[in-house]
Amino acid sequence: MERILELLIVWPFAAFLIALFLPKENEKLISGFTFWMIGIHFFTILGLIIYWGTQGFHSVNLKEFSIYESHNMNFFIDFYFDHVTAVYCLVGAMLTFLVTTYSRIYLHRESGYKRFFYTILFFYAGYTLAVFAGNLETLFIGWEILGLTSFLLVAFYRERYLPVKNAFKVFSIYRIGDVGIILAMWASHHLWHENITFEKIQNYELVHHHLESHSMFGLFISVMILLAACAKSAQFPFSSWLPRAMEGPTPSSAIFYGSLSVHLGLFLLIRTMPFWEHQLIARILIGGVGLFTAAIGASIGRVQSSVKSQIAYASVAQIGLMFFELALGFETFALFHFAGNAFLRTYQLLVSPSAVSYLIREQFYHFEPKHENIETHFTKKLEYSLFLLSIKEYNMDELLDKLLWKPFKNLGNLLRFINIRNIYFITIPTFLVGVILQITRFNLPEVIVEVLPEIFALTGLFLVFRAYAGRRNVFVVWTLLVMNHFWVTLAISFNDALTMYEIIFHLAGVVIAGTLGYVVLWKMYKAEPDIDLNRFQGHVYEYPNMAALFLIACLGLAGFPITSTFIGEDILFSHVEYDQIFLAFYLALGFVISGIALIRMYARIFLGPHLKRYHAVAQRSS
Repeated sequence: MERILELLIVWPFAAFLIALFLPKENEKLISGFTFWMIGIHFFTILGLIIYWGTQGFHSVNLKEFSIYESHNMNFFIDFYFDHVTAVYCLVGAMLTFLVTTYSRIYLHRESGYKRFFYTILFFYAGYTLAVFAGNLETLFIGWEILGLTSFLLVAFYRERYLPVKNAFKVFSIYRIGDVGIILAMWASHHLWHENITFEKIQNYELVHHHLESHSMFGLFISVMILLAACAKSAQFPFSSWLPRAMEGPTPSSAIFYGSLSVHLGLFLLIRTMPFWEHQLIARILIGGVGLFTAAIGASIGRVQSSVKSQIAYASVAQIGLMFFELALGFETFALFHFAGNAFLRTYQLLVSPSAVSYLIREQFYHFEPKHENIETHFTKKLEYSLFLLSIKEYNMDELLDKLLWKPFKNLGNLLRFINIRNIYFITIPTFLVGVILQITRFNLPEVIVEVLPEIFALTGLFLVFRAYAGRRNVFVVWTLLVMNHFWVTLAISFNDALTMYEIIFHLAGVVIAGTLGYVVLWKMYKAEPDIDLNRFQGHVYEYPNMAALFLIACLGLAGFPITSTFIGEDILFSHVEYDQIFLAFYLALGFVISGIALIRMYARIFLGPHLKRYHAVAQRSS
């Protein structure tokens, strides 16, 4: 059975790699290949679950291999198969199979036909890896793949303004969730003193023993897990991104935001439930967030004019109820609820184009207004207030803008003095002074040595803020994002345990991705001297290969699991002490904001309506 489980995990990745080399002109071959790969995977899972049931439904844990191992950390890939994995895997395989079948005709003659199918395969590979994950590190790899494929599929119609803009918004919210899961992994390393697996946290005595003396640390981990789950599953205050994600094709909306990806936050909570279920405050927070989201999601959905937005907010409300059910301890009921909601929303989204035309016809011939509904029993003042709040979506976009994005942007604008000249004459010399201080740290007073890591990490964070607000010189923005990694590595190097090998391991990926990005930007500057970040320029039309290479460079620099930077970031966090909470926060925030800035660079330079007028330009509104 173990070998079959391994094959099921590897199968979607192999299908994705093969799909990259299929000729894009042959629609029948592309869709047929995807159909058969996912179909075989689905029926294999179905057969495996039947066989697993005959063996007594025993959980299976597979520790595959260690990617990196040192004296104080072990980054290993671990897989876990139990009833939760079985439900998520079976639902995911069946719905992806159905949506693939639907898409073969729906996307006929679309210019991005091949791009859609290999992105779906990559999404399915990430989803499979996430639901089979046996620890947070393995789950995070699948989590990141889902975030990237979400961005690519929302921006599928990349010649239009709104899909690209909303894709970036979705990716930004996902990165906020990444802060939560990164800090949860960091805190877990210090709580357990190992890379804990989901199988081990099923042991009540082990969890109770560790939480007994570290109750606040345990609550911090639970809150960070809740933050990640809320961002991924569109719970308050992140609910507004879900209807914006419906800019993609209907099949991707159905498979991502109706059924699978949007329920991954719930999966994270179910997986970690043995850890937080004995913490009353954590349960109250999870239940409160879920119940409040269910209430506002239902009210917002009732006033939406778009059928996709109605379905999106209906799904948000149901997932809120699932959070509440988990907080009450009804895990099995939440799993049934997930399966029912996933199938219903997929069906609703797939038939929504037809349903709209039917409803329009019904309005003309058979429309009868409801004489009584829930609002009839409200006072008029309350009814009008709820209506206005629902129309404005409870001002969630404005809340996030004021609390997150504008402060970051304003802080970056205050650092406008950081230009290309100051990078060479101030920032780099200051960094070299930091290196000298690191070498001579044994001769420095202990008080100064304790403060320097926070100072250097904060300096790197300021560089990221400046890059996030940068609009004109793309080379300055790219240089700042590369230098952030060097400042962060310098900050962590003051902890004695960090070795030179680990520093090189982390920075190797940074140097490779940074160099590739410089080469692409330089070639683009030679071909298009006016590239900047003030607007979407759509250069993917004329430079598709450059766009693909720059996306790879951005992902490598952002710590996506394609270079050693991904493992390097986890290595750096493993050397942050448990009492260095500010240092951990600076690192996590810097990595997340730099990822947003990198994807913004890619989107602004290569996506959106083409700036040259001899190309077809879509309207800004849809």
